[in-house]
Amino acid sequence: MKWENQVAGNRGAGDEGAGDGDGDTGDGGAGSRVIGWLLQPAARSWQLVSLAVLLGIAVSTSLRANWGSDNAFVVKAAETLLAGGSPYEDKRFLYLPSAVLMAVPEALLPREVLRWLLPLGMSGLLGAGWLAALRIFAVPLRSRFAVGGFAVFALVYKPYVNLVLIGNWTAISAAALPVALLLAQRRSWGSAGLVVGLAIACKPMLVPLGLLFLVARRWRALAAAVLVPLGFSLAGALVMPSPSLFFTKTLPFLLQGQDSYALPWDASPIAVLPRLGVPAPLAVLVAFAGAGAGLWAAWVRWRREDADGGELRLVETACMVMLAAFLVSRPSFDHYLLVVLPLLVASVVRPDAAARSPWFWAVLGPQVAGIPWPSELEAKRRAFKDCATLCGLAFVLARRALRPGRVTLEPVTTAGSPPRTEPECAATSAESASRTAF
Repeated sequence: MKWENQVAGNRGAGDEGAGDGDGDTGDGGAGSRVIGWLLQPAARSWQLVSLAVLLGIAVSTSLRANWGSDNAFVVKAAETLLAGGSPYEDKRFLYLPSAVLMAVPEALLPREVLRWLLPLGMSGLLGAGWLAALRIFAVPLRSRFAVGGFAVFALVYKPYVNLVLIGNWTAISAAALPVALLLAQRRSWGSAGLVVGLAIACKPMLVPLGLLFLVARRWRALAAAVLVPLGFSLAGALVMPSPSLFFTKTLPFLLQGQDSYALPWDASPIAVLPRLGVPAPLAVLVAFAGAGAGLWAAWVRWRREDADGGELRLVETACMVMLAAFLVSRPSFDHYLLVVLPLLVASVVRPDAAARSPWFWAVLGPQVAGIPWPSELEAKRRAFKDCATLCGLAFVLARRALRPGRVTLEPVTTAGSPPRTEPECAATSAESASRTAF
């Protein structure tokens, strides 16, 4: 029954209209038929092929010589702590003191064991984020969309392979954000704040999500998101020598955007625009103006309630906040978008989602594997493509967030009169296309 309700809901939504006149696919019949087909149960062969793809990426990564390059900085910090030194002597360790404690188990593992566990761990975290994103929108986990969608995403989206290769702890945030939003959607805001706090303790990427707790007036969640990493960081500072180096050495290095080592890969407009000849002060102004507009769009989106349980509103507001932060973050790498993309892709089952727009998929084009790009856009100039994707995705989501909600007319009956659907009838928001019980 659950499968039939899910598919019927999407088909029914497709009968309401064919778009909103701005070139978006909207909830037209063709798109809804595709979604309905994707929500059907996946065959066993789909499951086996999907598993083979994900394991193949992880195993091939383990066999490469440059695996875990980003993770090595964190492991080195933990090894330094265990040897009695200060992790912040290394200027490239940019995380909170709490991350040193989190990395100690990795530092205790032999390198050859870590070689095989790390890629599997990265893949598992990204997969956990995908499954949580699906459950927010009540997508069956055995559907074609759930099983095949993640494998296709892993093959096509180049930053996925890059993140598994370098072992960056962005994967923790990519898992934590969907899990936290799933908990919030189920009214467990305190638990959501705890998940965000633990993720920040590992890597302070989800700090901007505190704005979501703030506008939602979820003070317990906000307190957990602040106090958990603060407590772990204080504990880490107490067991390491010279913790003040974080403020005197690491923080200034991070605020100035690092150095030439990271600059070629930094996709933030603050770093990319000067490389294209734009004066640095103007680049900063443009980036902060874009971030300000993104935060305004997030606020407007939060204030506009939907007719469903609020899942799309919650996801799009959180993703808009994160994208606004990425516009001014220094650095901002290609794999940062993996924090928000699984959520946005999973939202395609809803007719009014940003992922229903063809522009959403168009801005992801520069990241598609296998497309031959000019040599000027490869290697150390890849950040130009990454910046275009970041800015384009932020623009698409902000544009959808700022548009007015769509309405549908319901029949109104009076004593002794037949049902009527004239314009004077009451207008209410359309019901969700994929709403089912959890």
